[in-house]
Amino acid sequence: MELRAVTKRYGHAENAVTALDAVDARFAPGTFTAVMGPSGSGKSTLLQCSAGLDRVTGGEVRIDGVPITDLSERALTRLRRSRVGFVFQTFNLIPALTAAQNVVLPLRLAGRRPQPSEVTARLTEVGLAERAGHRPAELSGGQQQRVAIARALITRPAVIFADEPTGALDARSGAEVLRLLRTAVDRHGQTIVMVTHDPVAAAHADRVLFLADGRVVDDLTGPVGSEKIAVHTARLEESAR
Repeated sequence: MELRAVTKRYGHAENAVTALDAVDARFAPGTFTAVMGPSGSGKSTLLQCSAGLDRVTGGEVRIDGVPITDLSERALTRLRRSRVGFVFQTFNLIPALTAAQNVVLPLRLAGRRPQPSEVTARLTEVGLAERAGHRPAELSGGQQQRVAIARALITRPAVIFADEPTGALDARSGAEVLRLLRTAVDRHGQTIVMVTHDPVAAAHADRVLFLADGRVVDDLTGPVGSEKIAVHTARLEESAR
């Protein structure tokens, strides 16, 4: 997963707002990256452009070696269905479907026939095999997010994008979600890019990328404690005022 000189502007001429300003970033396979920064720094825009949910103004985005910038909407949709997974703050489960049906949805949309054993394996990984027949309303918030993680993993995507995955959860449920994401990286070699404002969540990552004013301004790699991340975040927020 790679961004090359990616720029994203909204509006035109003198009213244009630059959300991303020539961002270069590479997310190596089998790594967990947290993206942080003050409000308005470009975190969400980076995620949306990286995932092909929004078109870039300039530069290039590559997913699994494929340049997606000039793909047609149909080709981009096919690539997202097979090579990209999503975990959202609001879970985005289909209320009328069971947990198992929500998990297999990406496979069905991609025209693939799901194997029952595969679905069971994904739900077992997130500790919800016994809840396969339950609908979202019958599950807690933490359980719904675990279903969303199983859904993201089912296609074995090149990259999973997580947008504030613990933002709507209590501390215990959030910790379980982060443990599952970490396990997906360590056990399955999954690549994860997570937008978060929480230093404790970011401390689960291998790397923390800091944005400010649409640019990458810092890049911490290796085991990084939440206190060090919090200090960096506070400095950026102070500079943004």
